[in-house]
Amino acid sequence: MRIFMYVIFDADIYSEYQHQRIIRHVVPYKYQGIGHSRCFFFISFACRAERWRISLLHANPDLRWSTCAGPLMLCAAANNILPLRAGDILRIFAFNQALKINTTTSCAALFAERLLEVFMLVTFLGLALICFRAEAPDFLRISGSILVASGIAVFLLLLVFPPVFQPLFFRLAELAAGLFPKAGTILRTEFQKFFALLEYTSRGSTMARLLLWSVLAWVTEGLVFWFAALALPSVDNHLAAWLAFPAGTLATAIPSAPGYMGTFDYATARAMDYLGNSAAGSAAYALLVHAVLWLLPLLAGYGYLLLHTDSKQLMTHLGNILRAKSEKFHS
Repeated sequence: MRIFMYVIFDADIYSEYQHQRIIRHVVPYKYQGIGHSRCFFFISFACRAERWRISLLHANPDLRWSTCAGPLMLCAAANNILPLRAGDILRIFAFNQALKINTTTSCAALFAERLLEVFMLVTFLGLALICFRAEAPDFLRISGSILVASGIAVFLLLLVFPPVFQPLFFRLAELAAGLFPKAGTILRTEFQKFFALLEYTSRGSTMARLLLWSVLAWVTEGLVFWFAALALPSVDNHLAAWLAFPAGTLATAIPSAPGYMGTFDYATARAMDYLGNSAAGSAAYALLVHAVLWLLPLLAGYGYLLLHTDSKQLMTHLGNILRAKSEKFHS
């Protein structure tokens, strides 16, 4: 635990508050606040599952929420125990047969979802800085208004990506076909599937629904952070959770150890500390909210695995898919 604290937080925090004192700030949490955090976590997850379902309806109009929920939670659990967001790779390849979609569709849906999440989180962070009238903090040397503008730019990119970039991708496929005819044909076919789904997600009605479920998902996840702050007596400024929420979540985009150990905790603790909480209280809060966000998907994903499939069979299935894709591409 001592080494874990030193790696996650910097030497200044660690030298000022020994790890025993940080743990003592975590232990007296209020169970009711954590109970609310757990409830809002699962509500947020339900919204994400519905958003994923909507993005895949173009490929499978009969897709149900229940069919998407289990694989999504299992992939979230995989991200918590495997490095470099390996759960996303699992999501692209492992469940296509059950969802009755192809790999390219799954990849395109994930791409659109990630752009939408960047838009939401950057906008949330910018609005938080504006609402708190915060200057550029140590971990983010940029103003809130610029962040909001950047979020809008990402959203516009998602809307215009298909018509703007489709000719470029098809041109690359043609160049590849000139050198490797079979590979070029495969690329063009896959690009057509990829952009077909992106065109579907960028439509007004579809994008409105995706945006609605994204807002609901992230607001409810923000409430997870909020109630975790209310659960800790050592947190003086509970509103700081609304800055820690986007800051810590955006930090998970940085490739890191399994479960986003270090990146999430550092950004979350810094955000809490920046708005007036003590260093020990901020560190304790980061540990508590990380435990909630790490443990719940892990338990739910493991439960899905036990109820629906054997882990060895799943890994074997994924290996077979990757092997088949590699052989198809090189043939």
